[in-house]
Amino acid sequence: MFDPVIAPSGTLLGLLQRGRGDGTLHALTAPRSEALAALDHCVLRDPRHDWQVENRSLYYARLYLDLHGELDAIEAHLFDPEDVLDGDESRTGLALAVLGHLASYGRRDALELLRRYAARGTNWAWALDELALRDDDEGLRALAAPVLARFATDPEGEAELAATVRDAFEPRPWRLWADDPRESIARRVRTAQEAGCFDRWQRQMRPGGPRPGWSVRAVFDWAQQGVERGAALHVPAARCLGAVAGPEDRPEIVRAAKDGTEGARCTALRYLADSNDPEALDLIEGAVDTGSTAVVEAALDAFERMRSLVAVDRARGWARRPDPLGAAAGRVLACRGGAHDREAVLAALREAVRGDGPDAPTLWTLVDGAGRLGITCAAPVLRHIYRETASSHLRGRAARALAATDPSFGTGFAVECLWDCEESTREIAARHAETGDTRVVERLRRLAADPAEEAEVQTAVRSRIGPEGTAV
Repeated sequence: MFDPVIAPSGTLLGLLQRGRGDGTLHALTAPRSEALAALDHCVLRDPRHDWQVENRSLYYARLYLDLHGELDAIEAHLFDPEDVLDGDESRTGLALAVLGHLASYGRRDALELLRRYAARGTNWAWALDELALRDDDEGLRALAAPVLARFATDPEGEAELAATVRDAFEPRPWRLWADDPRESIARRVRTAQEAGCFDRWQRQMRPGGPRPGWSVRAVFDWAQQGVERGAALHVPAARCLGAVAGPEDRPEIVRAAKDGTEGARCTALRYLADSNDPEALDLIEGAVDTGSTAVVEAALDAFERMRSLVAVDRARGWARRPDPLGAAAGRVLACRGGAHDREAVLAALREAVRGDGPDAPTLWTLVDGAGRLGITCAAPVLRHIYRETASSHLRGRAARALAATDPSFGTGFAVECLWDCEESTREIAARHAETGDTRVVERLRRLAADPAEEAEVQTAVRSRIGPEGTAV
């Protein structure tokens, strides 16, 4: 999937793509046709950089409900000929998830569309998972025949069916079909279930990787084999070293950290850092200066895991470096530094935004650190990140940091956060939004009554609502 093109944050489309609460508020006051066009654009062209961790489906489904939006555009997208040509689940996953939420809100047209796609569409397994949570037994039983018809009855097809049943995210349909009154369907599904269980047992009996009795050299060789086939194994390899290495092996491990193969060097650096070895920090600095890209990344990751006071003190000296090690030092201080490290963390935060923009990966840790250390001077930068980032998770972190650093948060961003796409951000807003705004009171009541809302959000909401339904 290509990186999505995100519209400017000041536009309705840009707000909806980011999942900001202001996106909903603006859409509800914009011309309905314009709002629905922007909403359809977001659902049909997933704007998330990482769809596995960022939420949008409930956010968009709620807006379809508020706008009384039709599903014609989603239907055309799902059954477009491209569905056959492009089997990537990211093309249709967001649309299917939105339909699932709409079905849970009682939209019959969404439920019927999911059923039709599960029977005919390429990404049928996703649609079936959505139906497993919302459809009744009768509706699911009607899908047994078209779903099973996707798998040939030869040995290869039966093996594919067994793997699908074994790896199903939601097992309810398969369990229902195993008891289907049609014997041909029930027998085939039960056979697939048994084959899947047997395959899982066989894999457990044939574990790969290290074995008891391996030497330090064997662990290094295994890590290097991973590098050669494109698999990073230095993290599990470092854990293996913890089991097989003794004091007498330390010289060999230190040599590997200095000039071993790429796999051995990454493994040794991780092991020595996790062990708080006295030479670990010097070896990490040397690796950053002389290592390959993979070695540098492993060294920085190992350094950021260190919890010792010595590591934090070294970070204070490295924070001034204009290189990746300096950036890592800033993140270490953000996580484990004290009040006297505020200036260094603020400098790192500003430099990251200036140099890499509001979506820089390093900002996640630095934003958390600004909130943890209560850096009030960071509020302008945090507000900029909040507005501009395309990551709803980073925006949520910025909101949490603003709650700790910005006195105006409760009457400002906290209000729109009640409509945010991320439940953790809505929870922050529910705890901090000032109830002098009538929109806040009404939104809190609606969230408290919404069965689709997360429990943590509703707990926060109820802490703000008195026994008479009045905001507190």
